[in-house]
Amino acid sequence: MEEAEAFRSALAMSGIKPVFDHMPYLPNLASPKEDIYEKSCAALSAELQRCGQLSIPFLVTHLGHHLGEGADPGRGRVVEAINSALSGAPPGVMLLLENTAGEKNSVGSTFEDIRAVLDGIEYPSHVGVCFDTCHAFGAGYELRSPEGIEETLATLDEVIGHPLVRLIHLNDSRGERGSGLDRHEHIGLGSIGEEGFSLMLHTDFFRKRPLICETPVDDRRDDRGNIAKVRELAG
Repeated sequence: MEEAEAFRSALAMSGIKPVFDHMPYLPNLASPKEDIYEKSCAALSAELQRCGQLSIPFLVTHLGHHLGEGADPGRGRVVEAINSALSGAPPGVMLLLENTAGEKNSVGSTFEDIRAVLDGIEYPSHVGVCFDTCHAFGAGYELRSPEGIEETLATLDEVIGHPLVRLIHLNDSRGERGSGLDRHEHIGLGSIGEEGFSLMLHTDFFRKRPLICETPVDDRRDDRGNIAKVRELAG
């Protein structure tokens, strides 16, 4: 508890807000394997409790992979897991469902898939969405032209609703559009490119939401370099 209090104090003094936590990558909320599913549900519940202790208002989670059993049963397990976790979650913590890149057997690659999960949640005021640009591009959504961005955002608003999107994961993609690859790249150096990010960063949808880069750190660029590139492209 002393560590939690120290974190809360440091957070208040830092002026950084809002703060986001991210679920570990090993849990699979859509898994048909009972042991993995039970451990994944327990991990989600524990992380929500941890966010409450640390006064972190948002927790981002991937929805998982159904391992070939089918999309409907996979979504059903995700809904059950989230409802169970939220039933005992502390107040003031919102779970954000992150879109995926269209990998084989993944849940949440389309806006309609995420909407189907949202429709099953018994605590709608406690859930929102995290929009990942690399994942959306890998799943087939166009983000490189004014027309493509407009169409993608219009579909997102129609199916999910822009107000539910509380966070942007701003990442370029090593894979091509529709490739199904979840491979992040430095801002502007991937298949979306500088022009795509410049266009996105000049729209209200992106400018008025928190942005987090999950880009590589290598001999080409580090985190500071990617943030500087975002600022440059945003003007």
